[in-house]
Amino acid sequence: MSALDPRDTDVAAVPSAETAAENSGGGVLDREHRALSIGIVSVVLLIAFEATAVGTAMPVAARELDGVALYAFAFSAYFTTSLFGMVLAGQWSDRSGPLAPLAVGISSFAAGLLLSGTAGTMVLFVLGRAVQGLGGGLVIVALYVVVSRAYEEALRPAIMAAFAASWVVPSVVGPLASGTITEHLGWRWVFVGIPVLVVFPLALALPAIRRTASGPADPSAPLPPYDRRRIRLALGISLGAGLLQYAGQELRWLALAPAVAGAALLVPSALGLLPKGTFRARRGLPSVVLLRGIAAGSFIAAESFVPLMLVVERGLSPTLAGLSLAVGGLTWALGSYLQARPWMAPHRERARVVGMVLVAAAIAAAPSVLIPAVPAWTVAVAWAFGCLGMGVVIASTSVLLLELSAPEEAGANSAALQIADGLSNALLLTAGGAAFAALGGGALGPAAHGATSAPTPHPAAFAAVFLPMAAVAATGAWVATRLRVPAGRAAGK
Repeated sequence: MSALDPRDTDVAAVPSAETAAENSGGGVLDREHRALSIGIVSVVLLIAFEATAVGTAMPVAARELDGVALYAFAFSAYFTTSLFGMVLAGQWSDRSGPLAPLAVGISSFAAGLLLSGTAGTMVLFVLGRAVQGLGGGLVIVALYVVVSRAYEEALRPAIMAAFAASWVVPSVVGPLASGTITEHLGWRWVFVGIPVLVVFPLALALPAIRRTASGPADPSAPLPPYDRRRIRLALGISLGAGLLQYAGQELRWLALAPAVAGAALLVPSALGLLPKGTFRARRGLPSVVLLRGIAAGSFIAAESFVPLMLVVERGLSPTLAGLSLAVGGLTWALGSYLQARPWMAPHRERARVVGMVLVAAAIAAAPSVLIPAVPAWTVAVAWAFGCLGMGVVIASTSVLLLELSAPEEAGANSAALQIADGLSNALLLTAGGAAFAALGGGALGPAAHGATSAPTPHPAAFAAVFLPMAAVAATGAWVATRLRVPAGRAAGK
């Protein structure tokens, strides 16, 4: 789940394009909207493919660049910079429209892909991922503003459903296609190919955005000022997370200084951007935001290491390693669908708890393949159940957040949900990466350069990632019991 991941949309509860067309007199593919719809949905589709494919190519890239010790930071760097991009894009779009942040975001996303795809060292590769994350944060917010400006209210559910649907096929096909490309053409093509493909949809979308959604929402009103406080807080989160990543990478006593500085920046910034009581699991909205962070962070941190574990420890090809994640795209969609059915209404609270139990069990079961007697396909089965749980939890927390938010607070609370998502991803990936490197995971790199002997297995390094993340996910099952305030009690009591 990246910053550009709209899989949390409640697809099953969203009307079809035909229903929206009946309500509005047109549709998302009518003459007025056709170019824009095809363009922006194609952009999401390509970015979705990249997001789901990168995990399959990453083990080969990290080993070829002798950078397995920095493996987790290639993921967390993306989430760290995307946090700042999301906050900046929201205010930028309000002032001057979504066209500029979207164009800058796509350019940054493409530049980051090219930098990672041509990197000669792992440090440059991680830097490319950071540039890509900044662009991703800008793009996701700008796209939602485009939808709010360019589509009538009755058509918005249909285009949002198209966004969410754009992730289903890449979730299944992406890891397999990425594995095939990595094996036959090389991992670099997974990164450098996307910027070329995105030119066509942008050529369709940008003129339509300029015509329908550029400029301030109300040209006659004074430009709203930038909320400097929120920008400072977003910058504090990004810099703090970056310093913590650096400290986790160094694993020396001298790294305590940047770790303390990072925590000093990150903690007050997070407290200022998230609902009061989030970190104490206060009943109601704060626990909804906390659960979202716990679910997303623990699952993504674990999932990032699945292909690497299968390639290194079980000798699978990148294609077969990618196959272990492919079925999860379908079960994730199934979980989202099931939780939205009317007959599930009396059971949704319990379903969220069960969903987190499934996530924790899947993460805990994954490292069982470190035992040679356990079939490698065990991971695929476990991950299918984990994704089913994620589909239930992620979609239902998005819906519940809006139920618990006053209309004038929906935007700020939705932003808090995304911030919790990205911040948890960055921090748990950093912690997992530090544990992995501390237990010798970095020693896996040289085998990609023609070494005749196989790299020394480090099963403990992988276990140090998966087992703590399973414990975090299990904590989420308890938090899931605190999402509603009992009748007669005020929120926060």
